[in-house]
Amino acid sequence: MSLAQTDKYYLPQPSLWPIIGSVALLLMAVGGTMVMRDIDNGGWILLTGLAILLYMMFGWFGEVIRDSEAGRYNSQVDASFRWSMSWFIFSEVMFFAAFFGALFYTRVLSVPWLADAETGSLLWEGFQATWPTAGPGLTQDGFEFTPMGAWGIPALNTLLLLTSGVTLTWAHWGLKKSNRTQLILGLAMTVALGVVFIGFQVYEYIHAYSEMGLTLGAGVYGSTFFMLTGFHGFHVLVGTIMLIVMLLRSIAGHFTAENHFAFEAVSWYWHFVDVVWVLLFIVVYWLI
Repeated sequence: MSLAQTDKYYLPQPSLWPIIGSVALLLMAVGGTMVMRDIDNGGWILLTGLAILLYMMFGWFGEVIRDSEAGRYNSQVDASFRWSMSWFIFSEVMFFAAFFGALFYTRVLSVPWLADAETGSLLWEGFQATWPTAGPGLTQDGFEFTPMGAWGIPALNTLLLLTSGVTLTWAHWGLKKSNRTQLILGLAMTVALGVVFIGFQVYEYIHAYSEMGLTLGAGVYGSTFFMLTGFHGFHVLVGTIMLIVMLLRSIAGHFTAENHFAFEAVSWYWHFVDVVWVLLFIVVYWLI
């Protein structure tokens, strides 16, 4: 389906989906905070928020898909979509930049300052500028943990995500060549790789909590480790859901070689997630 070339800009009907999404994010934030503070029912609130978010995503996606298939979008709307997705990914870059900045500040600046013989000793006598650390004022007896190494599941997950970037690009080339079989097969492989990545990360977290003593409460190392890897894992989950939608749409016969921005937008997002993981693997796992 080609984009209509008219001077009329399509204006959608008022929608409740943004409000529903905001409620979902609020519940997830409250539930996550309650879980970290060991408050009863925090997990249920977190799961409720996640369920509402998934409902919002599929509902909102459905409306946009129906409008697109009905031919209501023109080239001006297409340009708006591209700018919107570009700014969204830029906001995600800034989001992760804040967490990488916090890790850099902690590891490179604050830890050495607090161990400085002239100034740091006035606050924390005997504190050593080593990484990973539980933080000043906290004894290793109270926070005994093993740092997460790079080789093993993290390395496997790196291979999985890098491979998924290749399979997604292969699927995109199939779409450009109007090869529906290549498109569907490439998307299916990408979804499978994303699901396996999430499964490995869940196992890694269970292992960290149950056997390594590495938790959110394990000082500054534990908090930065889980905030960076946890938020990335959430983005992989969202990206996998988007890929599933693209796969179902491809099976249904949607998209053409000329008109497939929804597929391109998800590809941009997934490649962004890949790049963030490579940085995480190097900075968080490898350079311990």
